[in-house]
Amino acid sequence: MRKSSLLWRLAGLVVLLSLLVTSATSAAPVKADPRDKVDPQVLAATANGQTAEFLVVMAEQADVSAAYQLPTKLEKGRYVYHTLSSLAERTQAGIKAYLESRGIPYKSFFSINMLWVQGGQDLVLELAARPEVGRIAANPRVRVQLPTPEEPTPPSPNPVEWNVQRVNADDVWAMGYTGQGMVVGTADTGVQWDHPAIQPNYRGWNGTTADHNYNWWDAVAQVTAPIDPNGHGTHVTGTQVGGDGPGPFTNDIGVAPGAKWIACRNMEPSGFGTPARYTECMDFMIAPWDLNRQNPRPDLAPDAINNSWSCPTSEGCTDPNILLTPVNNVRAAGIVFAAAAQNSGPQCSTINDPPGIYDPATTVGATTNTDALASFSSKGPITRDGSNRLKPDISAPGAGVRSSYPTNTYATLSGTSMATPHVAGGVALLLSARPALRGNVDAIESVLFASAYRNLPAPPPPTTCGGTPYNVYPNNIYGYGRLDLLAAVTVPTAVELAQFSGVAQPASSHWLIALGLVALMAASFLGLALFIRRGRVA
Repeated sequence: MRKSSLLWRLAGLVVLLSLLVTSATSAAPVKADPRDKVDPQVLAATANGQTAEFLVVMAEQADVSAAYQLPTKLEKGRYVYHTLSSLAERTQAGIKAYLESRGIPYKSFFSINMLWVQGGQDLVLELAARPEVGRIAANPRVRVQLPTPEEPTPPSPNPVEWNVQRVNADDVWAMGYTGQGMVVGTADTGVQWDHPAIQPNYRGWNGTTADHNYNWWDAVAQVTAPIDPNGHGTHVTGTQVGGDGPGPFTNDIGVAPGAKWIACRNMEPSGFGTPARYTECMDFMIAPWDLNRQNPRPDLAPDAINNSWSCPTSEGCTDPNILLTPVNNVRAAGIVFAAAAQNSGPQCSTINDPPGIYDPATTVGATTNTDALASFSSKGPITRDGSNRLKPDISAPGAGVRSSYPTNTYATLSGTSMATPHVAGGVALLLSARPALRGNVDAIESVLFASAYRNLPAPPPPTTCGGTPYNVYPNNIYGYGRLDLLAAVTVPTAVELAQFSGVAQPASSHWLIALGLVALMAASFLGLALFIRRGRVA
């Protein structure tokens, strides 16, 4: 019995020790592997002693949703900028000090709380291990396939280009509205600022001298005066604001010739861009700064930005949400973010790349001079992020569009790149007639969507995408229809009436759009003459 009792006591002791060891082991914290925060692209690019560019995305991101309750664009812009910049300053301070102490190059952003950094894998893992860092993302150098001129000799100028007439911008000019008092932004390959069709509209030009502070930023090479080694940015800027409308200038190529423009270069001459450059230009558009990247001023932000670029998966832009936060914040600041639908049509679900896939972007498809969808224009729904979101939102002329081109000439180009500036410039034209809508992106979109022209022909097949045929609106082919600026300006909508009453509008105001269509139909009976000019029906 004594031997048996001793054995049981020894067994109990072993069990007790085992439990103590197990408890101590389980209580010990498991150290997280910083590699779990790092994009595999970054690990691959920094392997074997290599250095690479990468993006340090902070864990804490600002909530600027309160901006939607503010009544004016100026208040929205100031609130968004100060909220974003103060968070970035506070949370990035430790990393900046660390990088500066080691002489490591970096650049700070606020439209998303993030830094661009260049270094090796040891640095990547050091930064990833910091608790304030959310993740380390890649910064791929991605190429956008930009359209090239279609004709070696540009066609002769028309009094008003066909595409400008098609969206009825010239009928709005006849009413005295040309975009005056409004500003559009171009984020692209740059702009030939002194091109005769657009120089008078450059905000930095006073008729005698130029001041590029707050009006131009080069995220590629920090050139201190606007340049465009490609021509793409000059072309889209011309479609927004080129010419003088009812004046004597013979190249009326832009839908809002009374508006001013500013620009930020985010692509190299061959069309290469990076998420960091795209973000830097969004920072600039939220609060333009001087040529030293100092003294940002949200009061100088544009009303709309033209974004005729994309971040293609095929070029390494593998994170579909890499630019979503800054695009959201641009919208919260009261700025319309017009984005090209891309040129991978005609199949369904070919809008695949940021920023055109995003809900806060106003995504634009391209039509021809017969109002048919251009064969290259990409279609929805969006499958890249699993949302099945309807896109594009609206369409505009994008095939055979003549506009300004370096140096002091004109060229005809095709692409959704050419369609998008009709919408960005169209926003300026609408706001010059309806200034109460300024800064309310939801209401602006709802007016444009409710007034869009819808008697559109069958597109290149397939004619049904996402279960909705092309002649049931909205659809994943034309969106809500083809842009019609006369209808947008002349027909009151329920959305605008709500705006006057101070009612905040949700981002997806489908019921308001439906009410707007009822108002459109009722008002059209009384004002049909406004829709007919020179034998054209809008």
